[in-house]
Amino acid sequence: MGKKILVVDDDPFLGEMIKDMLEWYEYDIVLSKTACDTVENSISNNVDLIILDKLISGTDGTEVCQWIRGNDETNAIPILMMTAMHEAREVCLEAGATDFISKPFEMEAFVTAVKNLTE
Repeated sequence: MGKKILVVDDDPFLGEMIKDMLEWYEYDIVLSKTACDTVENSISNNVDLIILDKLISGTDGTEVCQWIRGNDETNAIPILMMTAMHEAREVCLEAGATDFISKPFEMEAFVTAVKNLTE
């Protein structure tokens, strides 16, 4: 397998869809439906990228982004944040996201963003 990616999204359908799609491109995917263990999952799985939803089971993904950036072991990992919320791009980038994509997204644009962040 290729680069390892942690996908943090509480929507099981979207999480599985992203997993299947990225595995087709030979990425190794770790799925998480909860935000609280994102830092630990990132470290224990030695991930190359975190794909993070803005809203995860009542937790604001920008907070999670700040947890990642505040940890010496995870602060250099690229983070791709995603949400269906309008006007969220700036907030996500200010919180420390490396890149942002709006839902619903075009698969090609999503895969391109992932490739750009893992190369």
